[in-house]
Amino acid sequence: MSSLLKGVNVYLIGMMGTGKTTVGNLLAQQLAYRFVDTDEIICQASKKSINQIFAEAGEEAFRQLESDVLAQICAYTQLAIATGGGIILRQENWGYLHHGLVVWLDAPVDLLYARLAEDTTRPLLQEPDPQGKLRSLFAQRTPLYSQADLRITVNEGETPEQIANKVMAAIPSVLK
Repeated sequence: MSSLLKGVNVYLIGMMGTGKTTVGNLLAQQLAYRFVDTDEIICQASKKSINQIFAEAGEEAFRQLESDVLAQICAYTQLAIATGGGIILRQENWGYLHHGLVVWLDAPVDLLYARLAEDTTRPLLQEPDPQGKLRSLFAQRTPLYSQADLRITVNEGETPEQIANKVMAAIPSVLK
């Protein structure tokens, strides 16, 4: 598979809670790639949590950091990259993403809510109706996510390994 990809980066996009980090790590192992999580890099570089960045500087500042990190990452090859759920909101980011293979992990909102209900590290869900917020984010972002090269449906009960295997099985279909 690595020879088929010729070192091209694999970018995982999708809503928070779809498993981009876990699946990305597994893909990196299967491809003999390095794994990168854009949120992790932002936290390391800023020495702040994403919640802190949102609280102190706002979402727009976070999105700028995200774009800056993506611009730097796309200069490398042989990476499996888990991106933040909102990375697709900026048109400039698509210019970076399209340097690689873009894989959309698509999970139903009810499954995402079940996974995220107790998660206090998601600044966009710290509000009275987190499920409603998830639904509106999903509706807003779906047309953007659908620009991905591959769409992998994440079903309830699937293991990260099964999802990574679905991605690996689908990659040849877009590299012909």
